[in-house]
Amino acid sequence: MKFEPGIGATQELSLRVSVATLVRVVFEHPDGGERMLALERKATLHETNVEVKSQPFGGAVRILDLDAIYDLIGDFDFDSTNSRAEQDFRLFIRPSAWPVLREFCIQHLSHVHDPVIETDPTRELTEEFADALKISLKPNQYIHTPVETVIEDHPAPTDNVYARGISTARVYRIFEASITDPSLIRTMLKNSEGMSDRDLCELAMDDFHHGGKGWANAMFALPLKQVTEHYSSLPVVERNATTVFGTKRLDETVAAVLEGITVSRYQRL
Repeated sequence: MKFEPGIGATQELSLRVSVATLVRVVFEHPDGGERMLALERKATLHETNVEVKSQPFGGAVRILDLDAIYDLIGDFDFDSTNSRAEQDFRLFIRPSAWPVLREFCIQHLSHVHDPVIETDPTRELTEEFADALKISLKPNQYIHTPVETVIEDHPAPTDNVYARGISTARVYRIFEASITDPSLIRTMLKNSEGMSDRDLCELAMDDFHHGGKGWANAMFALPLKQVTEHYSSLPVVERNATTVFGTKRLDETVAAVLEGITVSRYQRL
């Protein structure tokens, strides 16, 4: 391998870029058939307080060929030791390289089996269902299809635990995953209804006290029509931020996976 990237921003490599999949996980409610949206509900310990927020399933895509990225944009660094270990597409690059890298991502994310970057949400979806439900998600339990690519051209601060507050440009590949297994749907609903935010906070604290990072995951299932109407009722500028639906805080990325919702920070392709 001719290029070995380092870790962290420098004066030259000052723009953070994140490329990720986001998955609109949907299913029909067994009582009445209402179309539901499932989100990943996360409790995260920040110093002395625990934050609970729900977001779409998904995460950083993996870079399969580091040399191809280097050949395209020259030097780059990963944003953390964790990203480097996983080869996650969370990088510091030269700001001048962003237009070329953005177009590269748009092109390659549309490929089914791309040789340079991961373009399938299966790995992240399986890992996050395991975290939330303690089960192994099987391919025959859902059907996933690509929807669109979303670009966030104007860098905005991230709340990623490894790079909190750093301005980041983003590319999201959006998928829809329809859950078809009735037993899995019942498990998802039971978890969503039976695990309170307070319970989740206690699990995060327990995780920290046992040497973990202070994280805990669960499901949050809500009617897709209602959450779409909620975002539609907000001024466009307010769709850029975390919002509250009922008693639950929703991450700003929820708007990215909803059909028909205009968000000023996103360009949909």
